[in-house]
Amino acid sequence: MDAAIQEKVNVWINGNYDQATKDTINKLQKEHPDELADAFYQSLEFGTGGLRGIMGVGTNRINKYTIGMATQGFANYLKKTYGSEEIKVAIAHDSRNNSRFFAQTTASVFAANGIKVFLFESLRPTPELSFAIRTLGCKGGVVCTASHNPKEYNGYKAYWNDGGQLVPPHDGNVIKEVEAITDVNDVKWEGSNANITLIGSEMDNKYMDMVQALSVYPDVITKQHDLRIVYTPIHGSGIMLVPETLKRFGFTNVNIVSEQVTPNGNFPTVNYPNPEEAETMSFGLKKAKEMDADILLGTDPDADRVGIGVKNHKGEWVLMNGNQTAVLAFTYMMEARKAKGIAQPNDMVITTIVTTEMINQVAKQNDVACYNVLTGFKWIAEKIKELDGQKNYVIGGEESFGLMIGNQIRDKDAVSAVALMCEMAAYEKAQGKTLFDKMIELYIKYGFYYENLISITKKGMNGSKEIADMMEGYRKDPPATISGAKVTTLLDYQLQKGTNLTTGETWKIELPKSNVLQFITDDGTKISARPSGTEPKIKFYFSVNTKLERAEDFDTVFASLENRIKSIISDMKLK
Repeated sequence: MDAAIQEKVNVWINGNYDQATKDTINKLQKEHPDELADAFYQSLEFGTGGLRGIMGVGTNRINKYTIGMATQGFANYLKKTYGSEEIKVAIAHDSRNNSRFFAQTTASVFAANGIKVFLFESLRPTPELSFAIRTLGCKGGVVCTASHNPKEYNGYKAYWNDGGQLVPPHDGNVIKEVEAITDVNDVKWEGSNANITLIGSEMDNKYMDMVQALSVYPDVITKQHDLRIVYTPIHGSGIMLVPETLKRFGFTNVNIVSEQVTPNGNFPTVNYPNPEEAETMSFGLKKAKEMDADILLGTDPDADRVGIGVKNHKGEWVLMNGNQTAVLAFTYMMEARKAKGIAQPNDMVITTIVTTEMINQVAKQNDVACYNVLTGFKWIAEKIKELDGQKNYVIGGEESFGLMIGNQIRDKDAVSAVALMCEMAAYEKAQGKTLFDKMIELYIKYGFYYENLISITKKGMNGSKEIADMMEGYRKDPPATISGAKVTTLLDYQLQKGTNLTTGETWKIELPKSNVLQFITDDGTKISARPSGTEPKIKFYFSVNTKLERAEDFDTVFASLENRIKSIISDMKLK
């Protein structure tokens, strides 16, 4: 084993670590030395969103010690920032293995630092944590989750006093404080239980009251109360609030997928607990077909993303993609509020730079201000804060199956999204239509936008360099044409510069720096290249559009848009 790695291992074997950890290290050293090397060759990086990684012993794993050291760093920054003020934090966790233990560890470290902790009594959806931070006047918060990653993973997401995840300067400052904790002996491990308060049903009720108040057409639900709904929590925390929220909305025919109802960190029925995946939603699709349901919904383990299934124009069950779900939700909130007479002149919606341009068109034609921010709900939250007092926030979202509805939370929320999607389905059913019928109507009215993405991983030691070289090549020498269409605009978010490639005109992009490039062609196609900040992976997002004159032309036009994206991928030699 490399000497530097062995030195890290020795620190754990000889240091102030529990005996079970030391026994595991000794066993790995004898039986699986390569696995041990991978667990110690680097320290798990505390990024702008916190920690995420495989659970196990070692500096490169999620465990009691990496969680504790991260918490100590976060606590140090909170104390430096707020001085003598009372500091309160809220802590939640999902159904993943060890999530409760990690949440309790986090609570103990905060408490040992004299910080007052509100710890949820059991698993809860991530959006409820955001709501609790704001409701309780907390200075920060943490949720222990790895979202939709496989069962081997867990994570630690850090939040600020607005209920949103960390943004500059706090993200960078917290990272510095976490990196300064280099020894487990720097961590205050055992705090007074007097500093920890358990929270549960009272906060649940406040949160669900908030969600219920988002309803635009409760009268429609009264008439369509028996809408046939199938819901799966995919072994996650959604089960704690989604069924009760739907009941409060007035829905009486909610059918939960029995195979996936019980919280279980092993996610025994799926490979990935991600509602984007057809395989993950297969149990729900089966039940929806059997009972001829009106809508299928699934939430991931921490209930911040939602996937939906509907019957298409041929009566076949299909899963909507994240862009389609966002378009349906944004349009409903804009059109329904206008029809109900509750729209305000200063209403705004917020989307991200890699989400469908169709939302911008919908907002424009409904006279609603639409803002585009960097990828991630923390940037949506930051934009709301920036425009507080000037604009009335209605809804935000992005292509990654996330929506944030209403002004009282600052992270994506699948609980309110499920409820509003069901209300939308009820509204359309009252008019003899499905959500898919509505989607086609929107394509005719606003333009047929179709999106797809691919993710490319470059393995090995040189993977990150290959991706960096790829981005630098695009940056210095952008393609003149892509699949026969002239590239007219280059948007470089790292340099914060837009360039008209025809005239040479440039302008400043008024967003924080981010390593994203976008190419826009003369036929309205948009291609975005976005490397991962934590692994040797790069995502390419493709958006194409055309007109759809009649519903009868849907299949033909859809096929042409699909082929256009395939042609772009081939032309850019991405596969």
